[in-house]
Amino acid sequence: LAHHTVFDTPILPGTAYLDLALHAADHTGHTTIDELLLHTPLALPEHGGVQVQIIVTGSDRPTVEIYSRPDGDTGDWTRHATAVLIKDDPQAGFDLTTWPPADATRLPLDAAYDRLHEAGLRYGPAFRGLRAAWRRGDELFAEVALPPEERGDVTDFGVHPALLDAALHGAALHWLDGTPSGHSNLPFAWSGVRLHAVAATDLRVRVRLGDAGSLSLQAADPTGAPVVSIDQLRVRPVAADQLHAGAAKHDGLYRVEWSPLDLVPAAREAWAVLGDHTLYDELRQTATATYYEDLTALT
Repeated sequence: LAHHTVFDTPILPGTAYLDLALHAADHTGHTTIDELLLHTPLALPEHGGVQVQIIVTGSDRPTVEIYSRPDGDTGDWTRHATAVLIKDDPQAGFDLTTWPPADATRLPLDAAYDRLHEAGLRYGPAFRGLRAAWRRGDELFAEVALPPEERGDVTDFGVHPALLDAALHGAALHWLDGTPSGHSNLPFAWSGVRLHAVAATDLRVRVRLGDAGSLSLQAADPTGAPVVSIDQLRVRPVAADQLHAGAAKHDGLYRVEWSPLDLVPAAREAWAVLGDHTLYDELRQTATATYYEDLTALT
């Protein structure tokens, strides 16, 4: 995860939340992530670990909530993502057996990761999976692959987060020109996500660009067999200071801790009650009261 850094802050990639939600779908007998929303990035601490909690509620359209807090912390959990799961037709409905794509123009990638680095998207070797790219109108095509050292644990995932993240790098390059200075585009809303096969190490990818900051994605293995499809993904620009603030929250040297104080019991109020036994009896429950029959007794 240290290989996924945005403006020098390691954050959990959006594709990792997607994989967690896909696992929840598999365990609950659902086929599709109807919608997944990312609320706040999970900035990873420089030292120590992070606890992650996944809560699934409901049965017909289960809701998945993903939370975190620093290791050893017993305080509040931070909510990072919510998803809704549904059952629908799991058929892929696409075919990428014809490859490379016809009538597409090959794109140069020599400086691709240098350009992304300058824009704040700083990927280490595990995430540098973009191998080739083409464009045809509003379609982007790519070949992506996991490095050899990352392939041993692919069975732990529905689709490896680093591999699926790399499938988005062609679009990330396309969006660089329209991104405000000091910001990077990060995924925040996914819809219609279906997993068709597991344990992929290489992908053929077709991305169709939508309106500003949106796309759809279809990915297949090297034979063209479907692996994963996304009806829509939307990104939004995130500023560097937002990520730094999140990192500080999880990695502070100091924390506020409350120490209990021994409270000195307050003195009971003293009352003088003249001629009213009912009031006298009530006051004795919470205060010191003295009863006087009349004014003569009081003096």
